[in-house]
Amino acid sequence: MAGGGIVDSKGGARAHLYEYTITPYFIFACIVGSLGGSLFGYDLGVSGGVTSMDDFLKEFFPKIYQRKQEHLKETDYCKYDNQVLTLFTSSLYLAALISTFGASYVTRNKGRRASIICGSISFFMGAILNAAAQNIAMLIIGRILLGFGIGFGNQAVPLYLSEMAPAKIRGAINQLFQLTTCLGILIANFVNYGVEKIHPWGWRLSLGLAAVPATLMFIGGIFLPETPNSLVEQGRLDEARRILEKIRGTPKVEAEFQDLIDASNAAKAIKHPFRNLLRRKNRPQLVIGALGIPAFQQLTGMNSILFYAPVIFQSLGFGSGASLYSSAITSAALVLATLISMAFVDKFGRRAFFLEAGCELMACSVAIAVTLALKFGQGEMLPKGIGIFLVIVICIFVLA
Repeated sequence: MAGGGIVDSKGGARAHLYEYTITPYFIFACIVGSLGGSLFGYDLGVSGGVTSMDDFLKEFFPKIYQRKQEHLKETDYCKYDNQVLTLFTSSLYLAALISTFGASYVTRNKGRRASIICGSISFFMGAILNAAAQNIAMLIIGRILLGFGIGFGNQAVPLYLSEMAPAKIRGAINQLFQLTTCLGILIANFVNYGVEKIHPWGWRLSLGLAAVPATLMFIGGIFLPETPNSLVEQGRLDEARRILEKIRGTPKVEAEFQDLIDASNAAKAIKHPFRNLLRRKNRPQLVIGALGIPAFQQLTGMNSILFYAPVIFQSLGFGSGASLYSSAITSAALVLATLISMAFVDKFGRRAFFLEAGCELMACSVAIAVTLALKFGQGEMLPKGIGIFLVIVICIFVLA
């Protein structure tokens, strides 16, 4: 049984003994828990759109706005070259990185539910501060609070979903985090498209609406059950069994419950877990599974494309409204890809998806790079056919 540092040597072989039904209680727990993905997704989608809005730029980054209007003799890549704007965007990710250390402590010792609630509160405060911002300092502090919220949410939510899910459908349930992230991005792009016409405060509405999923997550989090894994780790065995019976919809949970206890005891028996990770037999899992796959997934540039999609499309020659509309198309492709993955990941396995996606990403990256090298950077509007081609290839890239 995976999650929370618990590694089960028996559960994989005995998973066929686990009985379960999909209960309303389980569905509620998964929906509320997965809202953590919508926080990250909404911010990912909304921030890139806001930084391309003229009203936002005129108020906080007038030099960038002036540069856009005057079309100075410089390459298209330099239109948004501003260190303070970079700080505005990157401060969230730095805060999220730092907060994961505190989030891991809370998640391990206080439970997954506690981290989810902490993340929702911090994200709510950041959204309100950004919406009310009167200067750069307020914007950056708000972004830092958003980052703390995302750090806690990204730490706890995938773990929560994995531990709540029955073994046979764990892959699909865990993908709910990705699904809500993608839906958050898609909704954010449509919000940006709508509020762009509201002058001069539409961008405030766009940023402030991030408080909505945070509020839903906080209210739902109050009623969320803790995961059986976490309760077993804390020694609350009677409560753990009661919750397990409730989410599985059956009192016949002896096999799964005993595996949880055995796995927890095995984990506690390890005196120096981090030193154990570095042992020779564990290095492949550490290097490839824990470090390599997540790192290289980020290095594909996926999040950069999603974050800066409106700016990228605007730089490619799309108008402001058209750029937001085009980025909404790429977000819709992301939602479609997640639904496909949820439907087939437990059938074909994770490895097959990694291999297929890797080939697809390589082909799309080469196509985009060659097209931009030949047709972009001359200060001229891209032909319509080239623009459509790039949108299609970026959508395929997003699908991968």
